[in-house]
Amino acid sequence: MDIGALLVVAFIALLALIIIARTAVVVPQQSAFVVERLGKYAGTLQAGFHILTPFVDVIRYRHSLKEIAIDIPEQICITRDNVQVGVDGILYMKVLNPERASYGISDFGFAIRQLAQTNLRSEIGKIDLDRTFEERTTINAQVVSELDKATEPWGVKVLRYEIKTINPPQDILSAMEKQMRAEREKRATILNSEANRESAINTADGEKQKVIKASEARRQQQINEAEGQANAILAIASATSEGLRRVAQAINEPGGFEAVQLRVAEQYVAEFGKIAKASSTIVVPSNLGDVASMLSVAMNVIRKVHQTPGGADAAIRP
Repeated sequence: MDIGALLVVAFIALLALIIIARTAVVVPQQSAFVVERLGKYAGTLQAGFHILTPFVDVIRYRHSLKEIAIDIPEQICITRDNVQVGVDGILYMKVLNPERASYGISDFGFAIRQLAQTNLRSEIGKIDLDRTFEERTTINAQVVSELDKATEPWGVKVLRYEIKTINPPQDILSAMEKQMRAEREKRATILNSEANRESAINTADGEKQKVIKASEARRQQQINEAEGQANAILAIASATSEGLRRVAQAINEPGGFEAVQLRVAEQYVAEFGKIAKASSTIVVPSNLGDVASMLSVAMNVIRKVHQTPGGADAAIRP
């Protein structure tokens, strides 16, 4: 084979390779290719192997159907109380319609960033600085709602938006720290006062219970002492009654009257001696020293009692 024939074969093989490369297309999973035929939209190729018409069909746009995270740069926002804060965030979106994403807008990523920033400034301007930190969830939901309305014609779905940081000015941060410190001190003071109040109440209750218990103890002590005294009085009365009864019985026995007479004489002499010792000068009846006369009077009294109906037993009856 001559050189000319080899060149022709080589040219045909190269041309076949070029045609195959331009017509055979493999679309990866979670991707979509937009095909134009002679400059006009012809279709969307999903994942898999596809054959295009040589020199007629062209892959114009390649889209990923995965969820995409777009960083939203920090921007200055003004709150309702006229405080400037720097806010940045991150946006999550997904291409649902490759055709609209290709022909609905030239650069949907850039457009979504701008819309996110403008809507964020609008939402931050509706609230005060103190509420920007606690209203993050509400702000995120409002931004997603507004962006989803704008991106629907572009075939793009905004899934969520998250604020990453909120940076107030340094002087505002200092003022917020002072306010936070004051709030903590206020709460500490309130807690201390409540603790003191509870302690005072508990102490008062304890003192009250102590007084009540002491009064109950004194009452019980008085009751016990009264009962003891009553029992002692009854015992003494019973013993005295029993003693008198036995004395009366002894008087009725033989020799009892003489024993009583002797006992009265002994007690009289003993008591007369005590009177003499008590003072050197005393005034007494003229017959006080006449023991026999006084003893006679006492025995006459005992004899009269003994001779009454019932004898000495009647004299000691209550």
